Amino acid sequence: MIPITKPWIDEREADAARRVILSGWVTQGPEVAAFEREFAEFVGSPHACAVTNCTTALHLALLAAGVRPGDEVVTVSHSFIATANSIRYCGAVPVFVDICQNTFNIDTDQVEQAITDLTRAIVCVHQMGMPCDLRRLVSIAEKYSLVLIEDAACAIGSEVFREGNWEKIGKPHGDAACFSFHPRKIMSTGDGGMITTKHKDWDDQFRLWRQHGMSVSDTKRHSSAQVMFETYAELGFNYRMTDIQAAVGREQLKRVPQIVTRRRELAEKYRSLLADIPGLRLPSEPLWARSNWQSFCVSLAEDCPQKDTMQALLDLGIATRRGIMCAHLEPAYQKQPWRSGGSLVSSERAQETGIILPLYPQMDEADHERIVSGLRQILAQECVS
Repeated sequence: MIPITKPWIDEREADAARRVILSGWVTQGPEVAAFEREFAEFVGSPHACAVTNCTTALHLALLAAGVRPGDEVVTVSHSFIATANSIRYCGAVPVFVDICQNTFNIDTDQVEQAITDLTRAIVCVHQMGMPCDLRRLVSIAEKYSLVLIEDAACAIGSEVFREGNWEKIGKPHGDAACFSFHPRKIMSTGDGGMITTKHKDWDDQFRLWRQHGMSVSDTKRHSSAQVMFETYAELGFNYRMTDIQAAVGREQLKRVPQIVTRRRELAEKYRSLLADIPGLRLPSEPLWARSNWQSFCVSLAEDCPQKDTMQALLDLGIATRRGIMCAHLEPAYQKQPWRSGGSLVSSERAQETGIILPLYPQMDEADHERIVSGLRQILAQECVS
């Protein structure tokens, strides 16, 4: 079986976890602090705060932005459901904007028409690692005095060209960027997340909230020669990362440049091998963007049955995933408030016709050829040119 992806983990991560386990300090502590410093340096951010996952990162970023019940947040439906859910956790209403078909990212031409007097923030999603048009989004956010939060769950190692330089996603182009370390992402800590921001007061608030609002951290308390009592002045959460996860994350972070380079090679090979298949649309990379190719999603012609194609590939021992989901089509959002800023036809089409192909650094040439030849054979049999 060729899986959809594989985390690149070996004895280095195992040794790092073992070292922390034997140290006796396994919860949030010195490893988390070191991981935060190294991550901030890697992406070029003044602040980075580790949390349990990207969903909690988005929740805290929205709270820091002042998003409250009754507010509206402009975003996309075409994203993992956590994006919309994090908005609902704040009691706010997601306002869904359609996507561009070639990048699967928010259509910036439609953002302004979705903004109302109730709009507090914009949440853009760097879908499957492909950077959004941050130049345009920052301009819109500034024009309407809105907060811009980047859902960068998939985008570690991706880059945008700004002011003559290539800058990593995570350098705060907006107000905050939120990352995931789930095993399907470029780097993994088993699960986990990170928030980068340019605002020191936001970073301070994240650190307070992630630990139940505790006024004195356990690290400071345990290292003090004096007895210290903490207080809890406001409602907080248990959104802490463990030192075991952080130790693994520090090793994974070292691998990111090599992982991204390899994924870009594999994506380019896909583009070359699949370019001549009639009706198959390939993702495109804008000139100002460098994707990490967390996923490579192709779009079938509308007369090609998505599920049948995926099943035929599975029968050949090739795992795939359907195109990114649309939150507004899920049963949960038949019971939740939301509205759209216009038609969501491109989002729906992307879900219905998209197939995510296997992509991971350990793939060899035989794997690649097997996937491409299998897809070519199936499409020739099942689809009308």
